[in-house]
Amino acid sequence: MKAGNHSYRRATDIDTVIPVFPLSAALLLPGGHLPLNVFEPRYLAMTDRALAGSRLIGMIQPRLDGAIRADGEPELCQVGCVGRLSSVSETGDGRYLVTLNGICRFRVIEEIAVKTPFRQCRIVPFESDLHENEDDEEAIDRGALLRAFRAYLDANNLEADWDSVNQAENASLVNALSMMVPYGAAEKQALLEAPDLKTRADTLIAITEIVLAQGRHGSGRQLQ
Repeated sequence: MKAGNHSYRRATDIDTVIPVFPLSAALLLPGGHLPLNVFEPRYLAMTDRALAGSRLIGMIQPRLDGAIRADGEPELCQVGCVGRLSSVSETGDGRYLVTLNGICRFRVIEEIAVKTPFRQCRIVPFESDLHENEDDEEAIDRGALLRAFRAYLDANNLEADWDSVNQAENASLVNALSMMVPYGAAEKQALLEAPDLKTRADTLIAITEIVLAQGRHGSGRQLQ
């Protein structure tokens, strides 16, 4: 897996302890690009620390049942995704605009006690995410995926860059669509934890069909 200027080939290429950014309904997947507007002081400090080190940050959701720790912070889901800071720009008003390139998913072993204002976890990477699997790509029902995507766009008066969609490889298409659709935290976590690309595609199709059947429409905008 290549992210930015660095390649990650083995689990040992990933730090065993990483800073984590808990953010509900935010999904990063291997090979994906997640833009973030960083403004809270603790996450500005996290970004500075990552830039000074391996540039790795773990995106993870608060636990779906809403459990809260004694210190008022949310408990975390067990699975997240490691991203590499591939671009960082300063806004002049104290914010960072950053982009994370997804590398691989991880499982939280434990959250460690730290003095930093941001949280850190000991993790085990999903090493299988670091290697391409052509069988997974070929197993995707691309036609069904595109039909579901088009139906969602039509129902919500949205537009897409179909030239880019048609040129995208199956893995890139599945992961990009999973990240961009505005579904809730539970749906995003299900897409993240799908054991393989085919299951993720099938899950995305099923979720989209349920959303359409329930008539949950969003405001018109362009998905890029």
